[in-house]
Amino acid sequence: MEARSSSGTSVAGSEAAWSDLRAISGAEHMRAATPEDAVDGIQPQMVIEPGSPDEMARVLKTASSAGLQVIPRGGATKMDWGNPPRSGDLIVSTRRLNRIVEHAWGDMTATVEAGCTLRQLQQTLAEHGQRLALDPPWSEKATLGGILATNDSGALRIRFGSLRDLIIGITLVLADGTLAKSGGKVVKNVAGYDLPKLATGSLGTLGIITQAIFRLHPIPRESRSLSFSAPDTAAMNALVLAILDSQLVPTGVQVRAASSLLPEIDLRFEGTAAGCEAQVDQAVRLAAGSRQAGNQIEAQTDVWNASAALWGGAEPSVVCKFTLLPASMGTFFDKVREVAEQAHWRWRLVAQAVGGGWLRMEKEGEGAVPDVFPSAIVELRQGLEARGGSLVVLRCPSEVKSKLDVWGSAGDALPVMKSVKAQFDPAGVLNPGRFVGGI
Repeated sequence: MEARSSSGTSVAGSEAAWSDLRAISGAEHMRAATPEDAVDGIQPQMVIEPGSPDEMARVLKTASSAGLQVIPRGGATKMDWGNPPRSGDLIVSTRRLNRIVEHAWGDMTATVEAGCTLRQLQQTLAEHGQRLALDPPWSEKATLGGILATNDSGALRIRFGSLRDLIIGITLVLADGTLAKSGGKVVKNVAGYDLPKLATGSLGTLGIITQAIFRLHPIPRESRSLSFSAPDTAAMNALVLAILDSQLVPTGVQVRAASSLLPEIDLRFEGTAAGCEAQVDQAVRLAAGSRQAGNQIEAQTDVWNASAALWGGAEPSVVCKFTLLPASMGTFFDKVREVAEQAHWRWRLVAQAVGGGWLRMEKEGEGAVPDVFPSAIVELRQGLEARGGSLVVLRCPSEVKSKLDVWGSAGDALPVMKSVKAQFDPAGVLNPGRFVGGI
């Protein structure tokens, strides 16, 4: 009987494919995978780093023809997000696709390859006083392709929109090696199918992004932040809603809370010095006029990196991303506190005024992963989904992942999502099983 790999490919077929892949990208850009390359316990055989979109297309065509399962990788900051892959033979890295192709500063657009880090792009744009209005965690490591694939955003979203609002063009390689392009270099571009929005948040299951075009914004002259403490979640929620209902135009509104701390609301204003000062004065008056508002406290310079801090702490732990309506914040925070107290957890969270936020729960003291982790996550998720929200588990112990779907319910969208996957990747080559509903 012929020996076969974990994905069902014959060993002889795999060896022929490895030889073909080395010829495409060069032996120096392909290596055997190590345990550090494993994804949720799945150990790939090889890692390859194509140096151009054409090489990427030839790599995927070769891998697909050989029946190899492919796991895309950028800066590797989010490789543990999603469900465990059903299998994976080859990691395809975008590390060498790291050029800033064009900065059309007059048109306020930038064309950038997927392996470029966000920090690298921002430093180049800053030379002309511009920026990509995006502030997810780990900008020094996270690549633009990975940020798009995971739809990772930040506090600037309240003013400048989500990634789907900032991206205006994309190039990605489909599993069969087809190079697909959509959009263009001008902001008002409606030609063709809206592939950029479809690829954003698809976790590399539809194709591997090789290039993206973004709309840009000016770097503000000034930035001012201030924070308010609140005596309880009701007061916190009331102040957040008052801010959203006011004439203020913040570029950041977030809430920080923890099991042992009162909620704190952070505001950020950007623009001219006079404009920022006027906005700050108005925010202070608004808070002072609210009977439920807490005290103004001095904003720390690192409050806008608070979400990144949730990824460090005691283990075992669970880190989740949640979405909810602003009016439901207080109710959700109270539910988190109730569930955590019953399970003897510590918890911390950072919530944006629009779009949701991130929650970290960790076990108090030493010991194995408690069985209540999965059931408590389900309890929190059901409460959010009943109100039109969601809860996705981003990082957790393998024992927890084996007992639940990290994505939660996809609702009526799942049949459409499966149909799209079947059109783009009918053989299930890319990230098999990692996305919603086992896509």
